[in-house]
Amino acid sequence: MSDLSALLASFFATDHCSLKICGVTRDADALGLIDCGVTALGVNFWPLSKRFIAPDDASSWLRSSAGRILRVGVFVNAATGYMAEIYQDGLIDVVQMHGDESPDDMRLLADAGIPCIKALGIHDAGDLVSLADYASARALLLDTAAPGVYGGTGATFDWSLAVEARRLQPQMPLLLAGGITPDNARAAIAMVRPAAIDIASGAESSPGVKDFDKVRALLSCMTA
Repeated sequence: MSDLSALLASFFATDHCSLKICGVTRDADALGLIDCGVTALGVNFWPLSKRFIAPDDASSWLRSSAGRILRVGVFVNAATGYMAEIYQDGLIDVVQMHGDESPDDMRLLADAGIPCIKALGIHDAGDLVSLADYASARALLLDTAAPGVYGGTGATFDWSLAVEARRLQPQMPLLLAGGITPDNARAAIAMVRPAAIDIASGAESSPGVKDFDKVRALLSCMTA
């Protein structure tokens, strides 16, 4: 099994919880996450994000990170051709659609062999209806609903809805995001039992700058 295959298998496995640190903007932080043993990092390619970094600016350290940590590119309402181009150029291992992308958008990339995560904003039980529409996703990411903001709010949602999502889609790996910090990560993992928790602000000292005391505290929750 290749390093990438092992990383993908570990991250999407449902028998344990992995950690993804999102909003990485710096070479030093990427290296630090690798050294800590974090499974995945997220790079935000949405220009309106406060953690945005252009692919060209991240190219060097994304390439040097290949096979050492799972590299997830986060996109919001981007053209499928653009997302595929970034993947095929070798900058990322997984596409994360974090906007209003359709199931057809997801299928186009999945049919091309590109592993995809679809993020869904969750406000109430009605938001769970669309889960089944994204069966071609490698995983679903449940985040706090934030219309027009597309995540990164630092606010939690009702985790009982994530528990219900697991019941409705028992074979689909679920990732949990939204306001998770070292203070509540253990409770989130115990209640929801996600394949991974996805954290940006809960592992930062400022937007895009990672706090490794928080990262290590989060990692300690993975095995508790």
